[in-house]
Amino acid sequence: MARFDHFDLLAPLYETVIKPKEPETLWRHLNVPATGALLDLGGGTGRVAQHMRGKADQVVVADLSCKMLAEARLKDGLGPVCAPSEWLPFADGTFSRIIMVDALHHVINQKATVKEMLRVLAQDGVLVIEEPDVRKFSVKLIALGEKLALMRSHFLRPAEIAELFQQKNADAQIAYEDSTAYIIAQKK
Repeated sequence: MARFDHFDLLAPLYETVIKPKEPETLWRHLNVPATGALLDLGGGTGRVAQHMRGKADQVVVADLSCKMLAEARLKDGLGPVCAPSEWLPFADGTFSRIIMVDALHHVINQKATVKEMLRVLAQDGVLVIEEPDVRKFSVKLIALGEKLALMRSHFLRPAEIAELFQQKNADAQIAYEDSTAYIIAQKK
């Protein structure tokens, strides 16, 4: 039985419907510019990664939707890679910076995704997970809408995301801005 992928369907329209936030907050949490490569995991069309060019030596967008990545290929300076977040085709310590923007709630295995992010993150590297704060009423409505649309979304509270980093050789902090939580982790 074929799997229906909402993101394959949305790919051509995604950036006209969902605009990225101003990147300055993300830049500040990532501590960029930085040397080394940056991974935008679950980065789809590259709508966020395009603002990371010049903030790292190389910018890679990894996503499970090859149709979303086809849109990312249209943007200069992005290296698209089709891969699940739980099994990344990169060597240990490949990236000095990793971002995951509004995507963790879409992955099948969030614990395995965090473990894999830390595997490919370089020593002293920084990763930032930007997620809607599901404790907010407006985000609860979004979560309900995604369930009604039969998306496989599973929203975690910010503290639950931070807990995924416990005993994983990383320190995690949480910052908030409006209805968004930023989980910032640094690999020890």
